[in-house]
Amino acid sequence: MGLTITYFIIAIYSISLLLIFFYSLAQLNLLVNYLGYKRRNKEAPKYNLLDPKEIPFVTIQLPIYNEEYVVERLLDNISKIEYPMSKLEIQVLDDSTDDSVHDTAKRIKALQETGLDIQHIRRTNRQGYKAGALKEGLDMAKGEFIAIFDADFLPSSDWLKKTVIYFKDQEIGVVQTRWGHINREYSTLTRIQAFALDAHFTLEQVGRNAKGHFINFNGTAGIWRKECILDAGNWEGDTLTEDLDLSYRAQLKNWKFKYLEDVETPAELPVVISAARSQQFRWNKGGAENFRKTVWSVISAKNISFKTKFHGVMHLLNSSMFLCVFLVALLSIPMMYIKNTYGHLGWVFEATSFFILSTVILFVCYWFTYKSIQGSSFDNFVDYIRIFFTFFSVALGFSLHNSIAVLEGHMGKRSEFVRTPKFNLNSITDSWKGNKYLATKLSPNMILEAALMLYFLFGMYSAIPLNDFGLFPFHFMLFLGFGYVFFKSLMARA
Repeated sequence: MGLTITYFIIAIYSISLLLIFFYSLAQLNLLVNYLGYKRRNKEAPKYNLLDPKEIPFVTIQLPIYNEEYVVERLLDNISKIEYPMSKLEIQVLDDSTDDSVHDTAKRIKALQETGLDIQHIRRTNRQGYKAGALKEGLDMAKGEFIAIFDADFLPSSDWLKKTVIYFKDQEIGVVQTRWGHINREYSTLTRIQAFALDAHFTLEQVGRNAKGHFINFNGTAGIWRKECILDAGNWEGDTLTEDLDLSYRAQLKNWKFKYLEDVETPAELPVVISAARSQQFRWNKGGAENFRKTVWSVISAKNISFKTKFHGVMHLLNSSMFLCVFLVALLSIPMMYIKNTYGHLGWVFEATSFFILSTVILFVCYWFTYKSIQGSSFDNFVDYIRIFFTFFSVALGFSLHNSIAVLEGHMGKRSEFVRTPKFNLNSITDSWKGNKYLATKLSPNMILEAALMLYFLFGMYSAIPLNDFGLFPFHFMLFLGFGYVFFKSLMARA
């Protein structure tokens, strides 16, 4: 290996570690914000819903696309929302192309006969995907406020009473609630997803919101002021995460977002890895697309502080961390051989070993978010250690898949909005087999994931002749992670 290539590998490896370290420091700052916010109890002006004059008109939008397994559950649940019928309308924004359209229409007609103001809105095309459906529904919406729920969400009957009240503050443009997980314990995959989402909805959303930094509407389980949507430029379908896009445009216009950690909105997690893959791809590519679209507006904004800009940039770069992680993983084996070959470069490895602190910081941050939901007993801490390293390994296993998504987003490669299949499974005994929306084609990425599993097995083997076991645990987790993702993906297509 020539010195030029050696220095190039060291440079890429070191820069990636440095970016990961900056990300971990940003997370640590959010933890400080989170813990500080939990000690405060700020009162905000609220609508008095006991006074008929203060009850605002609300439109609930339900964007759906081929949701045969969950649409009946969705409509039954939404019909139980407790709110004056004269101040509520429901729009079912149905872009479906399968037979579920007919069943949805029948169910909506039955609900209309109860006196519920519910409309079945169909489009002639899927232009703009979910963003296009929301925009078209907004054009005819009667509500001053627009609540949005994806097909797998089950808000409580008093959800509107807990959320719409905060809009008495005329500066608030969005109220977002925390996602819950009705099938958290279904499998290892659902527990990992719940773990990651809980961290986002506690540490990140509260930590940013507490200091007035930008947060994002999460696409569902939240409510917008209609005026805010229009003032920010309305929904746009040029990214795969239209929610993040509109959130940043609104906050750059000085609208405030209110996050309610204590209001939980239950939803279903993907139970099959192919469904999780499509969701991860959309979220990570959309994050990179929004970085490309929005970062300069954030950096050049005159109306926000430097710290808010920093957290905004790091927020928009969240998905790009997968690319840094993948590069560190891929280059870690060549780095072992460089260390063994070029003794005079030993100082580089001493310097980069410092960045193990990134993992320690994330371990501490995630513990505080985990215990806020699961409790802080010793047994829960033991469970936390197990789920943290399981999550860490599987996240590493997703790093190739997500890095491809990030690269496509940064390069501006367009792709269609691929929905996440829903299942409506109530227990581990329920089977997802036969779900007609599941992808059955083998992904070319799976071959690369199998190769990477073997590559990191070689990395573990290499530690023996080199007598260097410093990266052995890292390579072991990578081996497990890529093996898990590969074999689970293979089994899902069996």
